Amino acid sequence: MTNWTRKTALLALCATALATTGTPARPATGTAAPRLDWHACDLPPGTAPAAGQECATLAVPLDHRAPDARSVQVSVTRLLSDRPGKRRGTLLVIPGGPGSSGVQRLAQKGAALRAALDGAYDLVSLDPRGVGGSVRARCGIPAADRRLVTLRSWPAPDGGISENETRSRRTAESCARNGGAVLRSFTTRNETRDIDRFRAALGERKLSIWGTSYGTYVGAVYAQTEPGRVDRMVLDSNGDPDPARVARGWLENMSRGAADRFPDFAAWASDPAREADGLRLASRAQDVQPLFLALADRLDRAPLTSDVPGVPLTGNGLRQALQNALYADAAFPAMARLIEQASAPDGRPVLPPDLAGTVPDEDASLMLATICNDVRWPGPGPGHAERVAADRAAYPLTAGMPVNIVPCAYWKDAPAERPVRITADGPSDILMVQSLRDPATPYSGALRMRSALGDRARMVTLEQGGHGMYLGNGDECGDRAVTRFLVTGQRPARDIHCTG
Repeated sequence: MTNWTRKTALLALCATALATTGTPARPATGTAAPRLDWHACDLPPGTAPAAGQECATLAVPLDHRAPDARSVQVSVTRLLSDRPGKRRGTLLVIPGGPGSSGVQRLAQKGAALRAALDGAYDLVSLDPRGVGGSVRARCGIPAADRRLVTLRSWPAPDGGISENETRSRRTAESCARNGGAVLRSFTTRNETRDIDRFRAALGERKLSIWGTSYGTYVGAVYAQTEPGRVDRMVLDSNGDPDPARVARGWLENMSRGAADRFPDFAAWASDPAREADGLRLASRAQDVQPLFLALADRLDRAPLTSDVPGVPLTGNGLRQALQNALYADAAFPAMARLIEQASAPDGRPVLPPDLAGTVPDEDASLMLATICNDVRWPGPGPGHAERVAADRAAYPLTAGMPVNIVPCAYWKDAPAERPVRITADGPSDILMVQSLRDPATPYSGALRMRSALGDRARMVTLEQGGHGMYLGNGDECGDRAVTRFLVTGQRPARDIHCTG
């Protein structure tokens, strides 16, 4: 990436003036923008589209380096501004994951975004390759390997990783045998290229962007590679963008994230207010973690029969349930209830839905392919066992899982290109929002994104825990700062801290 020159900055300013008039611009000269035929959205059962939400399919090159060769389909969606007179542009919603659906994300957040932004934007999103209605691929992973506690590399109760090594090798070989060129195309860089093709199809010179979780990395890569195509960007719940540790670093950081966040759950579960519903786990917050660890250790040795035939609650199942519950305070009651059920002498715990079943093969394949295709991971060797042992000692809540071996260690195909380095080169048009105690993308990793972006960004830190802040698990102070930036362009002059 070359330095941000005066000429590029001048072109960007001209493009900003054209993009904010509310009138879609003609696509750039060159390859003709693809046509989008909008229709009613057909979403999975249990998910209703937002009022007025439309869907279409976008043809994108399987390999953007050979744009005239094979193409594949990506599912896209839009929700037009309900106040055209106030419209200033188009806001792209980038979901997290890898593996989350942008079409479903807009269905879930469309009404709230419309209310908050008061018609300032048409709202759009897309299902990345491998997700939802977009092109799919299958590795042919056996069902037993597609449970959440096996997709995540939880070590054995004694810390051993031989079973993880065998499963990881088996999965990588299956993906190499069955995934083909489509699976190999599941990369962050291709997602950003598909986004830019979507922008052209919409007739927009620029996009404003709200990316969450993994979507912050996708957004940052897009801003780095297409700086003149970004109007205003919000990065919500940020991961470490270090190109040497992309994906691997995100996973490793979950050890620290869980340790940062657990005290919130402990305070909640020891509050006398929990007595009324039978969910007070201890009288003191400092007693909740030892209670949890002792229960997980007991379940390691003697798993409990659950409400799902053939699927007992194991120690790793309890640990995985905790990781999921730490994302939002709203999940605390169900987690405390699971602990109470598992602690009872005749307990028959009711498993959370994500532990009860298996992840569909196409979803599991996508989750693995993106992180394995983006960057080369360390290969098999004794270093994995050593890291697991050290991490188990330092972070007992996650028991070594975040640093354990995964299928990427045995991945057959080298990355097609190097990860993009996020730098301070580019216009100052980014606002970061971050909780102080995020279980998935901890504050320590967000500080690395903040450092990489330099003066391109400002950061709003929220004095709370949880993941996904804007119009979700955040607070009024953070929401207000993000909305003001998106609607008016006003951004804090310096980083700010919301105290709640």
